[in-house]
Amino acid sequence: MKQFFKDYKKTMLASLIGAAAGYLYYVLVGCASGGCIISANPYVSTLYGAIMGIVAVGWPETKKVNTSTHNE
Repeated sequence: MKQFFKDYKKTMLASLIGAAAGYLYYVLVGCASGGCIISANPYVSTLYGAIMGIVAVGWPETKKVNTSTHNE
């Protein structure tokens, strides 16, 4: 479990920061009429912010182990 958090620490932090930014966007900008898809609902804006945070830093790649036994 510790290895999981170590591998995905940057991604989880980016998603938390993005989610906070999405919620702040809902609170500060919002949409009074309800016609705005993202900013009319706090859950949608928070989820959208979390996804944008992950996209901003990129998904971590898995480490590939070289199992080749060739000696060149």
